[in-house]
Parts: sequence; structure tokens; C-alpha cells
Amino acid sequence: MNNKKYLETILPHKIPMVLIDDIKEYSIEENWLESIVTISEDSMFYDENIKGVSSIVGIEYMAQTIGCYAFLKRKQEEPKVGFLLGTRLYNNALEKFSLNKTYSIRVSEIFSDNSLFSFSCLIFDEDREEVASAMINVYQGENMEEVLTNG
Repeated sequence: MNNKKYLETILPHKIPMVLIDDIKEYSIEENWLESIVTISEDSMFYDENIKGVSSIVGIEYMAQTIGCYAFLKRKQEEPKVGFLLGTRLYNNALEKFSLNKTYSIRVSEIFSDNSLFSFSCLIFDEDREEVASAMINVYQGENMEEVLTNG
């Protein structure tokens, strides 16, 4: 399923920068959300030379999945900008995200103080084998527009 038009309404990105395809499932009560992406020749960052997308893009798949979680958790009326503060321990077993393969991205909130968040992130292949993982720290304050304009 490809639901990028919906994701465009909850992420602070416009197509084609919405990289994930859909929200697979989530539980705000249990602090997690899982999204999916299927790699096609139309995928942003698709590289014909490697017949896929560089594995480093997995960090952005994780970040956009966190953005979906934040929108749903905070019951926002419109998407809010967040800052990726750091990524620790990005491990991946892939050279690339392969053409015509579907990957699941699962993020789990492990810490929050209402503006600073830490997430455990995993990416699985179609066989539910873990292919990438990271710890991601993000900041999403109440007055992000003010921070961006007065910087």
C-alpha cells in the first residue's frame, strides 16, 4: 500500500521528500509505530548503478517514522518540525535497500521529557530479519517555528 498523500499531511515534508510509503501499525499506549517502504525505481534516492537505495538512507526512514509517531502521539492538527539531534550505533547489514523489496521500520520511544525524545529504531526485511538498527535522539519543542525563524 502506498499512502504518501496521507503521510504528507502528518509529516513536515512534501512529496517527493516523503520517503516512507505507509504506517503499518502502531500503539501510542505502548510507545511504538511501524511504517513500511517498498523500493522502486521511482523511490527518492534510488540509484540505478546499485539497483537500490543506499543503506544510509535508513536513518531518514527512521526519522520519518518517528515523525509519524510524534504527530499521532501529540494529536497534532498539523505536522510540526523536529530536529534530529543525533544518531548512535547505526548498524546495518545491508549494502543497499534493494529494488522491489519491502522494509518495515519500527520505532519505540524509550525516553521523553516532552521536548527531548530518544528512540530505539529497527528496520526489518520481508522475512522479518533485522537489517538495521539505531538509537535516535530528537527535539520537538512547542515553538519550533520561532526557533527556525529567529535561529
